[in-house]
Amino acid sequence: MDGFVVAMFVAGLGALVFGAEMLVRHASALSLKMGIPPLIIGLTIVAFGTGAPELAVGVYAAWVGQDDLLMGNIVGSNIANILLVLGIGAVLAPIAVNRQVIKLDAPVMIGASVLLFGLAKDGFLGPADGFIFVLGCTLYLVYLLQMEKTEDTLPATSPAEANQLKSSIVRHTIWVCAGLALIILGSRWLINSAVIIAAQLGVSETFIGLTIVAVGTSLPEIATTIIACIRGERDLAIGNVVGSCTFNILAVLGISSLIAPNGISVSHTTLSIDLPIMLIATLGCLPLFFTHHSLSRLEGGIFLGYYGLYTLYLIFHAIQSPTAGLIGTVFWFALLPLTVIVTLIVTMQYRQKIKAGSALEKAA
Repeated sequence: MDGFVVAMFVAGLGALVFGAEMLVRHASALSLKMGIPPLIIGLTIVAFGTGAPELAVGVYAAWVGQDDLLMGNIVGSNIANILLVLGIGAVLAPIAVNRQVIKLDAPVMIGASVLLFGLAKDGFLGPADGFIFVLGCTLYLVYLLQMEKTEDTLPATSPAEANQLKSSIVRHTIWVCAGLALIILGSRWLINSAVIIAAQLGVSETFIGLTIVAVGTSLPEIATTIIACIRGERDLAIGNVVGSCTFNILAVLGISSLIAPNGISVSHTTLSIDLPIMLIATLGCLPLFFTHHSLSRLEGGIFLGYYGLYTLYLIFHAIQSPTAGLIGTVFWFALLPLTVIVTLIVTMQYRQKIKAGSALEKAA
């Protein structure tokens, strides 16, 4: 394999991660100065910042016609965000889930995933589909901002403090722009090198998008979630993941569909395997969040196990090994039904517990 291509891939990945970290850190600093709650920061600034690599990769891939890499990146990133990122975070420390996530943000994420699955069933995403995605993203953002809009969120400041605040805003804005520039540059290097590597290894662009590029562009989410969990910022961690998944579909895929010269084609493999797995992982979040208002270490470990199994499937499928069929059979006909049954049992037990508690309150 050409050493220059590998070096370009590593440099592109490094630029993406470093640029995203720079963007998130300084954008978060700006938001915190405005008194915005951590959950909203996670759902908007941090989620969009850590989702910037997916946006840069998606827009560039759409423009040059690398549809398989684009879809693999978005679908693979969402699968990685839920199973890998949430799994790592929950294993480190159980993640408490805010009620707003359960009532609004997780259902929006699920709705976006169902919408993608429905619009992509014909194997094509065009400008009309992109408009629907972007409109949904805009409405969601407007609702979030309106819901959290409060008066007098900033304390009164003296002229000297006001000047210092303006200077700080300018400084952070410059760093945000620098982070965006690194992300855009890194995305071009990553896309170009990934396509060459796929050709040299004889594997599909979809596989590269679902694995190397997807995990690579999810590294900012992984780093942010780990740091947030260590620091006890659980709202930031869950908001980051949920917001990024929603952003990937509504904003990244929406904008990509709008600018793609010939639309975006969706492969049969993506429709039959990867999108259903993404949808199942997304749907599985809400009952887990709902039952305990948290994601436990055990549930995080299960998420990581599922992601490991999915990665093994992709590897064996890429080398056309019969083991891929065996893993697929185990997943669809054993692990998936078992997960659904256990989730339903836990949910029913939780509902009965809530009813019993309400009955006791009324009796008292």
